[in-house]
Amino acid sequence: MENLITVIGRGHSGTRAISHTLYASGVYMGSQLNPSGDKIPPFAMYDACRVMAKYVKWKGGLTWNFDPLFTMPIDPEFEQLINTYLTDVLKDESENKGWKIPETTLVYPWIVRMFPDIRYIHWIRDPRDCILGSHKTDNLRDFGIDYQQTDDIYERRAISWYYQYQLMKATPKPEHFIQIRFEDFVLKQEETLKRLEMFLGFSLGRIIVRPEAVARWKRVENPCELPFDFLREAIVENGY
Repeated sequence: MENLITVIGRGHSGTRAISHTLYASGVYMGSQLNPSGDKIPPFAMYDACRVMAKYVKWKGGLTWNFDPLFTMPIDPEFEQLINTYLTDVLKDESENKGWKIPETTLVYPWIVRMFPDIRYIHWIRDPRDCILGSHKTDNLRDFGIDYQQTDDIYERRAISWYYQYQLMKATPKPEHFIQIRFEDFVLKQEETLKRLEMFLGFSLGRIIVRPEAVARWKRVENPCELPFDFLREAIVENGY
């Protein structure tokens, strides 16, 4: 089987850096990409997110029950939508191929079950930086996921980050799995790329990285407003 790769990480985690790196390294990333390196058109993936969301139960506050996702039969509509989204990638005969779109993170449990043997790059970034900009997944209800509504846009983004992080943690790790911090890719690019090369089994190209992309939250007008208490554990857990 060809080397199939996907990137898991919430929007604004810096996932475009790894998508552009893979593309620059000869990895087929789909027939059409947007400037962020997302495989487009995205609509079948968006619909697949809404199908899986039907089986996630919000328990109130910041708690969701993901358990059914790991044992129930995968909804056939979901499989059809994912196969539609990935048609060009799955048909391509390149030795190394894959895809990146942040919404894959919203369906990670069923992607792992559909593709247990592929290579998963978990891309993570300090959530305080991740929630500075707007992203399609800011309002989880757009994808059928219930949560406590808030008018605070940063809190809404933080809840989206937290939900996706908890979903990733709850999902049993696939066989081929690596976690990369965006900050390490920027500040220790050579060391981080060597780790990735060992994991993927081929050489990677080098792209330009900008150190000012790290710890941007410290330079915003009111940084004290960003570290929501419910993010604290994840911030510490990931060495931020």
